[in-house]
Amino acid sequence: MGQYDLATEAALSQLKFDELAKTPGGEFVDLVNDLLSLAGIKGPAAIVGGASSLLLKVRGLAGASYADNLIYAISAVRDDLKSLYEKHAELRERIESLDADPKFVEAIAALALRAMHTSVRQRLKRLARIVVNGVKEGDLEPERLDDMTRAAVELNDADLTMLEKLYSLWKPLLDRMERARQNIRTLPPSLHNEFQNVWHNFGRSLNPSEQLGYRGTFARLQSHGMIQQVTFSNSEIGREPYVLLEDGAKFYERLQEIGTTK
Repeated sequence: MGQYDLATEAALSQLKFDELAKTPGGEFVDLVNDLLSLAGIKGPAAIVGGASSLLLKVRGLAGASYADNLIYAISAVRDDLKSLYEKHAELRERIESLDADPKFVEAIAALALRAMHTSVRQRLKRLARIVVNGVKEGDLEPERLDDMTRAAVELNDADLTMLEKLYSLWKPLLDRMERARQNIRTLPPSLHNEFQNVWHNFGRSLNPSEQLGYRGTFARLQSHGMIQQVTFSNSEIGREPYVLLEDGAKFYERLQEIGTTK
């Protein structure tokens, strides 16, 4: 059998929610140990420096509701790692060696810190998805991960629905531009009309009665560096197009189902 079997489920079931909630600080040693062992890793003793750093960051954050949120988020990480392990044989060695990757420990620290800011289960799942897709892509850079985890708990469902639409709208064109090594802020004249036509057709699909909601969504996505408003000389005031930025594309892709290809 693979490393993810009935023993994994048994180990997860041993997490004691009530006891964890009653013991501030100490619960995180057990939580991190469970997470790493469930991922097929030796545990905190094998990464004394990284684990100690993580535990120092989260030791004082415990509370009954927070402990429950953190357990839920860590369980989601375990489930996503399991899916990744099963679907991608070429990634198994990477997953099994996460104990040697201090960035993974930092990623769990970032998840733990963000988990205290939301009790919404879907947002906790987003945190896990971002971390594990970072493992998949071999990209757990702390600064980028911090930005993504913050966005994961601050953006709402309507914001993510709009981001999905903008991803589908602009990603093909952005890929073309990348291949041409062009910068989105210095578009050649030949692309101006194409951008405007794409946006015009997209705008017609939006419900006019929800314009205020759309403006709020665009503002939030732009504040997280995921989209950018672009003004052309003949743009209609207040209806300038918003284009997808690289960080927005990466964030959207990191939220996708574990184990699938883009």
